[in-house]
Amino acid sequence: MAAESTPLALPVLPLDDEVVLPGMVVPLDLSDSEVRAAVEAAQAAATSEPGKPRVLLVPRIDGTYAATGVLGTVEQVGRLADGDPGALIRGRDRVRIGAGTTGPGAALWVEGTRIEETVPERSPGSPFRPGKGDPYPGQVAELVTEYKALATAWLRKRGAWQVVDRVQAIDDVSALADNSGYSPFLSTEQKLALLETADPVARLKLATQQLRDHLAEQDVAESIAKDVQDGVDKQQREFLLRRQLEAVRKELRELNGEQEGEESDDYRSRVEAADLPEKVREAALKEVDKLERSSDQSPEGSWIRTWLDTVLEMPWNERTEDAYDIQGARAVLDAEHAGLTDVKERITEYLAVRKRRAERGLGVVGGRRGGAVLALVGPPGVGKTSLGESVAHAMGRRFVRVALGGVRDEAEIRGHRRTYVGALPGRIVRAVKEAGSMNPVVLLDEIDKVGSDFRGDPSAALLEVLDPAQNHTFRDHYLEVELDLSDVVFLATANVLEAIPEALADRMDIVRLDGYTEDEKVVIARDHLLPRQLERAGLATDEVTLDEGALRKLAGEYTREAGVRALERSIARLLRKVAAQHELGERELPLTVGDGDLRALIGRPHHVPESAQEPAERRTAVPGVATGLAVTGAGGDVLYVEASLADPETGAAGLTLTGQLGDVMKESAQIALSFLRSHGAELELPVGDLKERGAHIHFPAGAVPKDGPSAGVTMTTALASLLSGRLVRTDVAMTGEVSLTGRVLPIGGVKQKLLAAHRAGITTVIIPKRNEPDLDDVPAHVLDGLDVHAVTDVRQVLELALSPATNGAAPEVPVAV
Repeated sequence: MAAESTPLALPVLPLDDEVVLPGMVVPLDLSDSEVRAAVEAAQAAATSEPGKPRVLLVPRIDGTYAATGVLGTVEQVGRLADGDPGALIRGRDRVRIGAGTTGPGAALWVEGTRIEETVPERSPGSPFRPGKGDPYPGQVAELVTEYKALATAWLRKRGAWQVVDRVQAIDDVSALADNSGYSPFLSTEQKLALLETADPVARLKLATQQLRDHLAEQDVAESIAKDVQDGVDKQQREFLLRRQLEAVRKELRELNGEQEGEESDDYRSRVEAADLPEKVREAALKEVDKLERSSDQSPEGSWIRTWLDTVLEMPWNERTEDAYDIQGARAVLDAEHAGLTDVKERITEYLAVRKRRAERGLGVVGGRRGGAVLALVGPPGVGKTSLGESVAHAMGRRFVRVALGGVRDEAEIRGHRRTYVGALPGRIVRAVKEAGSMNPVVLLDEIDKVGSDFRGDPSAALLEVLDPAQNHTFRDHYLEVELDLSDVVFLATANVLEAIPEALADRMDIVRLDGYTEDEKVVIARDHLLPRQLERAGLATDEVTLDEGALRKLAGEYTREAGVRALERSIARLLRKVAAQHELGERELPLTVGDGDLRALIGRPHHVPESAQEPAERRTAVPGVATGLAVTGAGGDVLYVEASLADPETGAAGLTLTGQLGDVMKESAQIALSFLRSHGAELELPVGDLKERGAHIHFPAGAVPKDGPSAGVTMTTALASLLSGRLVRTDVAMTGEVSLTGRVLPIGGVKQKLLAAHRAGITTVIIPKRNEPDLDDVPAHVLDGLDVHAVTDVRQVLELALSPATNGAAPEVPVAV
């Protein structure tokens, strides 16, 4: 405890970044103007008062005076050892600094109050006063004993034996605590804390703690130095560095309160404790041996640590249990995706086979597990990527997506060699590590967008990954240990199958997603897109309702695509418009939107079916225009072919083709022209015009590249219509390759083309006879709305596609100007 007495008026002697405690005797240099002014003022004041001159020693830290100072007496004024004038000052009592006052000399005078010190009472009514012969209380006595023992230990290490006797002779608690002011290892802040602690017992506790911390630091340094010194030898420098590192880590663990068994950097114990395959364990222990022999300064050590961390983080024996509820899995797929029957059946088949193998103990056959490699090929927006998450959900597995679009470096797939700085495992290994199990569903997104350059071919690196016969021993360049991928379900997505290398496509089970019919789009919009966009627009499900007519018009006239991305954007735009009008007070909620309200909300339709246009506006309203069917990256589409004949006076004979056509399509045009020239008389066509006048065939949308043989019958029909003057029926579309003899040969993409015809309002479709089995893939309701004719000869095509002649007059052939 501390008590304050009567005020004192004293000159201030500032101590810059120094602290003097009571009982200390310090020499001060009088060459400092502030010190000299304070001493002279004290001497001037002492002439009027008996006793030695008194000054107030006040610490000044960074220009700021402390609130507590020390009353000091000037014991002697003379010269220091270096010959400069100086004064010897002894610290007496702590003083609480008050307001400034006046006094003689140039020094700063302040009023101060001496702080009287007492220790806690030993018992009620019996105060303890140090120095009066009373025994110390038990706790204080233990504190005094501990401090003296610590101080003695520190002084003996420094060889200060005479000081040891002086410290042992101090009985006063306050003086013993203030004796720490002589300790050179204390910082200015620590000494100031001692000065400001008025309670002697608390001050002694603080001094003891400071001395204990310093001795602990010394013990650490001495322990490390001793460990280092013990191992110093020319032939054992490696042992020396290892011992020093071990000593530092040991002391760090002790300072952090860690137990001996919590050493996280002991890779050997971590490898032995990990559940690793036998070959992986052997490889990891070899790397640990290298690490123990390598120097900490060697870059090889950091490479080995990174490799070991990667190996230990891999889920070598972690697997999730498959959900063998086949009906439940199918229900999940049906709930999250409409249509896509082929994919759902393939996943259901896979789960059924997995279940039967598990029941018969055939989970591993020939070292291989029952994984799967599926390639989902289809136009954008049909749900390939989101289907991967649904498959993982239905199987009860973890899902990881690996984006391959634009990847051009083979090391992205197989990893970098460990010799390279910053080497990392490939994306396949990182996907398995991220999933935390050895049997996740890995979606390889946009596998047809993988490129190749001087850094290698990533698609070639995928050959081993996606081969069910090889991927149970997949080796990453970084890991260089076998990784079993045979239990992984790989789902690859692509827009164009032809863009996938043949060897890679051969390793995958191809599942085609050919796009949605208009009815399927309405179901998807109602059950999936509309609820999601209502939530994003901040609208409740009962605030805005779109009836089936509005959804059907959005799908049929505002968008024309194989998928539903544009349809979802149209719904989002409509809901944003409704929300904005409601906030502006222009529209009340709840609201039911019908097909007649769409134009006022989101403008006019962008795609009007051919069947809905006026006859004068139809593309086939003049001879020489036929409707074909094609497959693009966005699914099936309607393709118009226009033909005309040049003016005979120009003399430009031959065939002109425009519309950015490929070589195969150009050859189909030559075949169509040659067929009509050789069989024109049989078809009652004026083929003489083809010999004297040049023919011009154009495919609109000239900026879009086009190629393939399936437009042969369309170009033949367009030229026959041009020569005969008979219009091509507006409700007819056709596809098929034509030969020189007039045979109609099979083509691909029948399902996509029939879906496109259905979307465009076509009612009659002509396909090759040999493509008739492909009709099994077309949805039943699409076939019900189409009159499909399977033909074998182009003469059948002309009979079906050309309108009857109106009279017997000679046809009027259009002339290109």
